[in-house]
Amino acid sequence: MAKFELRLPKMGESVAEATITGWLKQVGDLISVDEAVVEIATDKVDSEVPSEVSGVLLERFFEVDQVAPVGAVLAIIETDDSSSIVPSVESTTTGSKNLENKDLSPVNSEAMDRAMAPLATSMSERPGSSTSGDRFYSPLVRNIAKQENISLDELSGVSGTGAGGRLTKADLMEYIAQKKGSTAPAAVVQEPKSAPASVAPTPVEPMVLAAGQERIPMSRMGKLVAQHMVKSVQISAHVQSFVEVDVTRVVNWRAKVKTAFEQREGEKLTFTPIFMEAVAHALKKYPMMNISVDGEDIIVKKNINLGMAAALPDGNLIVPVIKNADRLNLVGMAQAVNDLAQRAKANQLKPDEVMDGTYTVTNVGSFGSIFGTPIINQPQVGILALGAIRKEPSVIETPEGDLIGIRSKMFLSHSYDHRVVNGALGGMFAFEVKQYLENWDVNRTM
Repeated sequence: MAKFELRLPKMGESVAEATITGWLKQVGDLISVDEAVVEIATDKVDSEVPSEVSGVLLERFFEVDQVAPVGAVLAIIETDDSSSIVPSVESTTTGSKNLENKDLSPVNSEAMDRAMAPLATSMSERPGSSTSGDRFYSPLVRNIAKQENISLDELSGVSGTGAGGRLTKADLMEYIAQKKGSTAPAAVVQEPKSAPASVAPTPVEPMVLAAGQERIPMSRMGKLVAQHMVKSVQISAHVQSFVEVDVTRVVNWRAKVKTAFEQREGEKLTFTPIFMEAVAHALKKYPMMNISVDGEDIIVKKNINLGMAAALPDGNLIVPVIKNADRLNLVGMAQAVNDLAQRAKANQLKPDEVMDGTYTVTNVGSFGSIFGTPIINQPQVGILALGAIRKEPSVIETPEGDLIGIRSKMFLSHSYDHRVVNGALGGMFAFEVKQYLENWDVNRTM
């Protein structure tokens, strides 16, 4: 028999911790290889942690809603594969006792504290994490403290509710709110320096429900999305430009090649990768759309990382990111789009896959909308909404004169930050996407 440590995996350079949102297995349950054991959530994405071995869940070290740092031992799985080398808690936490749970209690808090103490010490030696004295602070907590001008000495006096008294983001936010003499939530971290100081909203009394009404709490992701959207409107001066595009050439070309493309590549060819290619092209031509605002400075991004809004199972939206989209050919773009969309629906995105976007595209046409006025995904300065493709009568100019014909058309709705993007740039960018699509090569081979 051997004991396997199920640890919180690394989820990206900027992700230091995750919240336990649900246990899928109870102590004593049988677990198969690759079977999900626990659900976790970061500020960006929800996901699951699967087991690398088969066995029996012997012990759990975190309760629901507790925060675990990357690398923490979440649970112990007992496996009968004694021939394999399975790391044990004793071998990886110097000076700690073997965390064997003889009574199979759901959560052994004493064992959890023993596991967390040396882990915090080891994490303090890694880049991006920090300690003050013997206390561990995650990069997220350090970043919040820096933005709020809270010194390490002051930070050491803030009580923590995390394992072993660790200071969590929630603890620090509550302290900041109390310090400011307000119960309003503190500002979300990692916003541009130019974000205006938030004004505490006037307290609103809870609504009294009438007959036939029901109160449903917002989901964790729903609350994050709501906060992000409100802050974006507060930060950026939103302006929109609308362009109508004749996509008949694109529609006809796709109809001609999609079957052969799927047979050869094993991927469906939707319109989305075509549109993403057009946007990546426009961003290369107009790099001042691929920027962020930092105080009174403009940060020009060298990489073109395209976010694509995708639907989650609960109806919320998430924005996975296609990194270096301008370097992909159409086959690679189709593969990236399909993969991210499928894993978004299955709640299988990794935190790194929803970060570092430089520009976002959202397809409002998939819900039947002709056009929309999307909200900018901070800290970006632009977002393009793709409207529904419709057949309609249109004037066609020919050398012999004007004709009326049936064409496939759609609207592009471009929202941009008028603090740094004027109407000329915002309009020219959208027009460049239009030109790219209307001049699509119908003889293009894949």
